[in-house]
Amino acid sequence: MQGGSESNLAVTMAEMSRDLLAQDTVQRTLDRIVEHAIDLVDGCEHAGILLLQKGKVETLAVSDDLVRRSDRIQAELREGPCFDAAANSEQVYRIADLNDTQQRWPRYGPRARDLGIGSMMGFLLYTDADEFGALDLYSSRPGAFIERAELTGWLVASHAAVAMSSARLGAQLHSSITTRQVIGEALGIVMERYKVGEDQAFEVLKTGSQHRNVKLREIAEQITRTGEVPGER
Repeated sequence: MQGGSESNLAVTMAEMSRDLLAQDTVQRTLDRIVEHAIDLVDGCEHAGILLLQKGKVETLAVSDDLVRRSDRIQAELREGPCFDAAANSEQVYRIADLNDTQQRWPRYGPRARDLGIGSMMGFLLYTDADEFGALDLYSSRPGAFIERAELTGWLVASHAAVAMSSARLGAQLHSSITTRQVIGEALGIVMERYKVGEDQAFEVLKTGSQHRNVKLREIAEQITRTGEVPGER
């Protein structure tokens, strides 16, 4: 749904927020953000979510291969709108015409035009230490993103950032709970086998982790999966 009245946009944003929060994985949340961006932002034909971490580009979600190739070119050249936005902590960027970027991005600009990109727009989703996450929107037409499109894109990105944060936190909590459960089960196996207390059983897991140079969870998973205790003879 593109365009529409202000009241319709507000309703649509609320529906989008509910949809994003209903997704059960981080990746599904990211994929839905991209889909909503194309549906809602006037002029948007392609969209993607990019992570810039310590100078390395990672594509998290894309609508199609054009976006993936654009990300790959920026990563290869270490040049382009996402690098500039991250360096300057830009909340929003809008490039009306890729033909006018010769001075700014002498290498990325021509290759982006070869991909069929006429104009671009991007929004900060989050920054975390050395990480920069952005929602990038593309059109084949120069001048496709007008002021209203920027406002709609900003609203989409704002709702998306909240949903993304919630999804990431949920995934971290789920991983933490699962880890505790696995370690608890492994401790129980060691305690039962050697008739020792919890502290001594934990030392067995810790020693196995250090000797094998793997995470404690991996040792615990091995014990629960095979029943074998590291170092046992």
